[in-house]
Amino acid sequence: MLTERTKLRRREGRGVHDPATIFGILDAALVSHVGFVARGQPYVIPTMHVRLEDRLYFHGAPANRMLGTLSRGVPCCLTATLVDGLVLGRSAFRHSLNYRSVVVLGVAEAVTDADEALASLHALVEKVQPGRWSGCRPPSPEELRATAIVRLPVVEASAKIRSGPPMDLEADLALSHWAGVVPLRTVHGAPEPDPTLRAGIPFPHS
Repeated sequence: MLTERTKLRRREGRGVHDPATIFGILDAALVSHVGFVARGQPYVIPTMHVRLEDRLYFHGAPANRMLGTLSRGVPCCLTATLVDGLVLGRSAFRHSLNYRSVVVLGVAEAVTDADEALASLHALVEKVQPGRWSGCRPPSPEELRATAIVRLPVVEASAKIRSGPPMDLEADLALSHWAGVVPLRTVHGAPEPDPTLRAGIPFPHS
């Protein structure tokens, strides 16, 4: 996955190019951003993605500008970021974030095979909530026709990771300012039933 385009130019020590790390970050991230150029204008659009082996899938309405543009073979860049903590240094200049991020470069393709399209939607629902696919109605043929899906091969990609405490200057270590890391985590809250939910429907095991 390491190419001349994905090689880190700054802080190379934070760069990671092994597939296991890259795939792990992509799998953990619920939201990614896709950058592309359409009609001479640059765009960066947030989206949900899912990975099947070495391919990323994202979907939307057929009239979606991003999907329509990418289906024509326009180069794109997908990024995903997980924020793990606030890094608070003794000096303002030494504040930072602990994070894990991935950049994927490539050319996406429209998914035209119905079985592949359904498999990608199944994987996306299961990513959002494991076990959920069997607890909801599957897409109808009409809904599948009203959905555009593209796949992006993960061929050129790199991860960048920052972890650990602040990197304060040695001259600042004696200052009487607190320094350290405030961890951040995404957690599930208590489920909130749909107000129109029919009475007597049990909370699903998933």
